[in-house]
Amino acid sequence: MITQKSQLVNTKAMLIDAQKFGYAVPAFNIHNLETIQVVTEAAAELESPVILAATPGTFSYAGRDYIQAIAEAAAARYSIPIALHLDHHEKKSEIEVSLNLGVKSVMIDGSHHPFEENINITKDIVELSHLFGATVEGELGRLGGQEDDLVVNKEDSFYTDPDAAVIFAKETGIDSLAVAIGTAHGLYSSTPKLDFERLAIIQMKLDIPLVLHGASGISINDVRKCIHLGCTKVNIATELKIPFSGTLRDYLVNHKDESDPRKYMSPAKNAMKQIVIEKIKMCMSDGKA
Repeated sequence: MITQKSQLVNTKAMLIDAQKFGYAVPAFNIHNLETIQVVTEAAAELESPVILAATPGTFSYAGRDYIQAIAEAAAARYSIPIALHLDHHEKKSEIEVSLNLGVKSVMIDGSHHPFEENINITKDIVELSHLFGATVEGELGRLGGQEDDLVVNKEDSFYTDPDAAVIFAKETGIDSLAVAIGTAHGLYSSTPKLDFERLAIIQMKLDIPLVLHGASGISINDVRKCIHLGCTKVNIATELKIPFSGTLRDYLVNHKDESDPRKYMSPAKNAMKQIVIEKIKMCMSDGKA
């Protein structure tokens, strides 16, 4: 019998701990029961705190109530800190629905708006979310690439300005800040050149935890350098989808008569789990739960 051991948490304590002890909490994009099972099972085995990140597209596909319920079941099953995080949300109405369902971690993405408008939008969500005991991640600067329905052309991307970041954090009251230093969503066509000097300046000027988006395809050394320079949350999405879908595709091609999802989903989950384990170790969060 499974008894209630823990519940979903916000990211405040986990990110502050990561900031203090020099590691990062991995934020894995999930989409359904199977992907939540994979991420939380691997995190529990490695005794790592973990963030389940879900985009508006994921909630539209699976249902906010379904994702919430599955995440809560995972939090009850395992004795590790687990946060369900609203990734790249833009609509206050959608955020409010999830807050009422029990979400404790929100990313409001106002990065495509002018600076002052981004401040106003983010501040409004901070005030709302804090009423629910939820933490808020803001974004300043824009990453190129694509994540679900969010598409940013290279010419529309720009880096985070350190001085603007200070003003942004102070005016909005955010709990963490996603920075743009040369990473991108999706897969890279060439080796990205990260602006570590910019990140170091931002770390020096801000005391709140920093967030690295677009970590799929970034080398372990570069990710760990970003962690050393203040990134306490590392987002991973694309690198999970590829082994899951590839293994599932191969299995169905080689087992044309198989119709039982319990059989064809299992190898796909196992393939994805190996990447989750690898990324947890990359973030050095194993044993930190």
